[in-house]
Amino acid sequence: MAELRFQINDKAIERLPPPENGRYIVRDTELKGFFLVVGARKKTFTIQGDLRGEGKRAATVRVAIGDTSEMSTRAARAVAKEYLAQISRGQHPKGERRISKATTAAALPTPEAPQIAGITLRAAWERYKISMLRKNRSERTVESYRDHVERIFAGWLDMPLIELGKDPAKVAAKHDAITEENGPYIANGSMRTLRAVYNHARKTNRELPADNPVGSIDWNGEKRRNTGMGLADLKGWFLELAVIDNPIRREFHLFTLLSACRPAALREAKVSHIDLRRRVLHVPKPKGGADRAFDIPLSRQMISCLIRAIRFGRLMHPLEAREWIFPADSADGHLAEQKESRKTLSKWGNDLRQTFRTIASPAGISELDARMLMNHSVPGVNAGYITRHKLLEDHLRAQQQAVSSTIFNALGELITKEKKLIAWLGLGATRRCIQHAERDFAKREVLGTASQAILQHAMARRR
Repeated sequence: MAELRFQINDKAIERLPPPENGRYIVRDTELKGFFLVVGARKKTFTIQGDLRGEGKRAATVRVAIGDTSEMSTRAARAVAKEYLAQISRGQHPKGERRISKATTAAALPTPEAPQIAGITLRAAWERYKISMLRKNRSERTVESYRDHVERIFAGWLDMPLIELGKDPAKVAAKHDAITEENGPYIANGSMRTLRAVYNHARKTNRELPADNPVGSIDWNGEKRRNTGMGLADLKGWFLELAVIDNPIRREFHLFTLLSACRPAALREAKVSHIDLRRRVLHVPKPKGGADRAFDIPLSRQMISCLIRAIRFGRLMHPLEAREWIFPADSADGHLAEQKESRKTLSKWGNDLRQTFRTIASPAGISELDARMLMNHSVPGVNAGYITRHKLLEDHLRAQQQAVSSTIFNALGELITKEKKLIAWLGLGATRRCIQHAERDFAKREVLGTASQAILQHAMARRR
């Protein structure tokens, strides 16, 4: 079959037929030197370019990038651009002075030719990102790594990793600079990302030093933020939460406390994720990706919270509420940010997860049950023998109910005497609130129409 030429993309690759015999080549019309080798059993992304020395062509280099079943066209194109750029500088992409079958009989570059640079941080990151996607890492995790590489290490993207491997002092100095500019936690986090990318790159680039350069840094001390509340603090927090204007945000914070769910996952909770028959809320993509999907058992108070959120959502954001439990006027259609002013609400986000774990002890919840309710990994050799969903329907739901009851019991008589709480959590409060909002909305429409008529009359008199 003759060579084909078109812009290579994933859909076009799927439609390519196998060769009748041998193999054939599909050249990309967008990036010169980037092509696809189609064989009977696999299709391989490949690049080809001319190594030059002293202004003359020394050799033609052909390098396979990867199988189409293992990487996307977008990722392969990014690696191809990097490899072709290295070849244009007289450097072999694989860090080896060898010539493929496509090479001419010309001699290799002389010893005085530019030294081989090897894989750059940019190319190593692209390959590591593919690895993360294969392991079903969550979008938030991939985005966090991307931010570290492309923002924190932006000036190093085109630097060969071998330079960092041979000069670990440069990495230590960078860690000090990030600590000064961005803080100790971001400095440590970005270095963990760099360490992971370097280790992954070394699997296929053995010229990199075995000692990871990140090992040269002095890690910043990190302390767990102990910001959870005890039972005595709950009354004040509920009073703060009761006066928040947006009822959807109010229910979001309450459900975070009752479930200990991570806010990032809870923001993306859908109405379809609720199973009232089984009394669970499914979390398909928690921290750690889809492989750690789990169900949250629902207490009576949690079900009431979700119902209030859905009813308010249908009133305030009727279109978005068809899909999301906590809808909002945002690009995604759901709450995009859970942060509140500390003057308005003293505890939110991870503070409430810590509060749940703190209150689990006086509620009589064991360490193992608390870990499973919070979707934490269970330590020990026996962890693999625990079947979580078998405990979910009965035991874990009872434990969840015990935590919710302990939280609401801590409010004491406040929940029946404080007007703010009665207006929020009292019997029929949601229905009255919605009816009041609908009356206000209708009144504004009438007033708006009347004001418009008065304004038109006044303008007519001026004429």
